[in-house]
Amino acid sequence: MGLIHIEMFATLDLVGQAPGGPDEDPEGFPFGGWQAPLMDELTGAQIAASYEGTDALLLGRRTYDIFAAYWPYQEGGPDNSIATLFNSVPKYVASRGSADLSWDGSRQLGPDLAGAVREIRERHEHVKVVGSLDLVQTLFREKLFDRLNLWVHPIVLGVGKKVFDDGAVPTNLRLLEPPAAAPTGTVLLRYGRAEGTPATGDMTVDHGAG
Repeated sequence: MGLIHIEMFATLDLVGQAPGGPDEDPEGFPFGGWQAPLMDELTGAQIAASYEGTDALLLGRRTYDIFAAYWPYQEGGPDNSIATLFNSVPKYVASRGSADLSWDGSRQLGPDLAGAVREIRERHEHVKVVGSLDLVQTLFREKLFDRLNLWVHPIVLGVGKKVFDDGAVPTNLRLLEPPAAAPTGTVLLRYGRAEGTPATGDMTVDHGAG
C-alpha cells in the first residue's frame, strides 16, 4: 500500500488559504500570495526535494486548474524538474462538478472520494496532495493521509481558511525528523500519522522530575 503525502503551507495562525498568489482564491481574502515574500533558497530546495519519488498527484479542482494553466508550459525553464515530473505522472482531481481535464494524464474522481483515495493508495507508492485545502480537510476527517509536510511561516493573518477546520477529527501525529528552519523563519515540520487518538493526563503527576 502506498502513502498519501500532504504538502501544506500555513501561517502561524494556521491559515492555509491562497499562499501562492492573489488569484488563487480572490473572493473576500485580502492576503492572497502571502507566501511569496517569505520564500528563500532553502525553502525552495525543501519543496523540490519533497516531490522526489512522487508517482501521482491528488488535487482539488481549484488547485488543478491553476497547475494545468502553468506546469505544461514550464519544461525547459527554471522549474524544469518539477514541471517534467508533474506533466508525466497521473493527476487525480476531486471535484463535485464537471471539470475540464485537458492536462495529459488527468482523471476526475467519482462521488465516493474516500473509496477513490483508497484505490489510488493501492495503485501508487507516493501520492502527493498539494494545496487543495478543502480536499485536505476531507482527508484529515477521513484519516486518509500518511504524511504531513507542514511549512509554518512567521506571519499571522487573522483571517482566512485554516488548515484544520472545526470538523477536524482528533488524530495523533509523530514528528519524523527534527524541524528545519529557513533564514526567513519558515519552519518545516514533517509528521506521520500515528495510531489512536490524543490522550489526556494530569500535570500534577510526577513525570520523573528530581
